[in-house]
Amino acid sequence: MADTEHPQIYLITPPQFELSAFSNDLSSLLDGFDIACVRLRCASEAADDIGRAADNLREVCHAREVPLVVENHGKIALTHGLDGVHLTDGARQIRDMRKLLEDDAIIGSFCENSRHYGLTAGEAGADYVSFGPLAENPLSTTDPVDFDTFEWWSQMIEIPVVAEGAITLETAEKLAPVTDFFALGPEVFSAPETPQDALSSYLERIR
Repeated sequence: MADTEHPQIYLITPPQFELSAFSNDLSSLLDGFDIACVRLRCASEAADDIGRAADNLREVCHAREVPLVVENHGKIALTHGLDGVHLTDGARQIRDMRKLLEDDAIIGSFCENSRHYGLTAGEAGADYVSFGPLAENPLSTTDPVDFDTFEWWSQMIEIPVVAEGAITLETAEKLAPVTDFFALGPEVFSAPETPQDALSSYLERIR
């Protein structure tokens, strides 16, 4: 439920990045802004590649007391000392992940544009649910989630809700009263301006 004064920022890494340069960029963002969480998203399915990135970014995040979760790879979270996992398939793996990880691990669930998926994930034990995308996306197989879904969730459900995917400045401003977190990835890291300037633009709109 959106009960904080303003939504918090949740960063998603690019799926591919040069580790040293990105670590510097991320360090700068974490030092300059109040970031609630970072999600490691890796295009590679090689455990060594994901583990190397996890170890590096864990040091960056934990030095600043920011939790780091990994997308889908619960075993990586367990073996590399991460704070949890973000699942992209709704509620399917939540109970298994809860058994695998520590009781206080963060488990999030992407639920597309479906209130039903969100409720199912919450019942399975998700710590948060995310809905998206917020606009037409050629990589998405589902229609954009509408404002009413966030408004309904914020009024009816206690589980925190995250907005993610194709978030424009205008959309962020509109959704700010009814979401707990904005998950920003390419909106920050692929923006024409610097990541710091891009993030500042979003914060001006939601606060």
